[in-house]
Amino acid sequence: MTSLTISLDIMGGDQGPHITIPSAVMAVKHSSDLYLILCGDEQIIIEELTKLNYYPHPQLIIYPTTEVVKMDDKPSVAMRAKKDSSMRKALDLVKEGKAQACVSAGNTGALFSIAHYVLKTIPGVDRPALISSLPTHDKDKHVFMLDLGANVFCDSTVLYQFAIMGSLMAEYVDDIDRPRVALLNMGVEDIKGSDHIKQTALQLTANQDINYVGFIEGSDIFSNKADVIVCDGFVGNVALKTCEGVARLVYEKSKAFFQHNGQYNFLAKILGFLLKPTLKKLFKSLNPDQYNGASLIGLRGIVVKSHGNANSKAFYAAIIEAAKEIERQIPEKIKVKLG
Repeated sequence: MTSLTISLDIMGGDQGPHITIPSAVMAVKHSSDLYLILCGDEQIIIEELTKLNYYPHPQLIIYPTTEVVKMDDKPSVAMRAKKDSSMRKALDLVKEGKAQACVSAGNTGALFSIAHYVLKTIPGVDRPALISSLPTHDKDKHVFMLDLGANVFCDSTVLYQFAIMGSLMAEYVDDIDRPRVALLNMGVEDIKGSDHIKQTALQLTANQDINYVGFIEGSDIFSNKADVIVCDGFVGNVALKTCEGVARLVYEKSKAFFQHNGQYNFLAKILGFLLKPTLKKLFKSLNPDQYNGASLIGLRGIVVKSHGNANSKAFYAAIIEAAKEIERQIPEKIKVKLG
């Protein structure tokens, strides 16, 4: 296997190095061909690696930076005033060819703006999009969804480009032959939806290279009726956050079912004991951590965005997602298709 090099924004996210450093160590433990460039405060990185008995290590390269993009920084401030931030340098390394991908859990708006500025879009792509995989009813399959928040409004041309990029992602990352592509809409009937959604549907129908299967409603996002679901960033982000909220609600309701004023009664205790293995598997399959890693697809380089509140396993999953995209050469595939 050819070695892979990924730059990490070590300082990004709600907990920064306390999460990103253990994730980096976890990644190199599992792959002798993976090299990680750790961008951030040199002293903090050395301290954290030393605690884990991983300093020095041949697969972990420290790239010192002096600034941090905070989670509440405006994208314009992060881009213009923090050129030596861990986020900016991690992206610069991709542009310079010293890293093949970048992973960050930092400020989404800042990452989008800086990545767009530094890496530029692939010819034929108007805007990059946030794409991620979500679980479905079928335990062995998931669905790619885009855009998840990078672009609040998208016209039919942009949505059409998203559909092509999403189809390529599903084809080359998940090895799906002719992925089923659907448009997220307020109904499945052709007469429903906005004009730009209807126009996108016409464009996709006319493209024989795309396996367009029609409109899909929010209630069917996890139904395995499509391999790729396309929408604008406003709709996608609201849908994603709503689904996360429902998952938490189900979890809390399930816990409350087996409790009464904080105490287990006899029957509930027995039932809880019997169902615990099944419930544990269920919630593990719905845990967003294992699906962590939304890619900024459409750029001339690979950028993976991890949740800001991700734990070490979740950030590790984002690193693995970046490695997959390097191996599949996703930007090159998009360039050939849309260029």
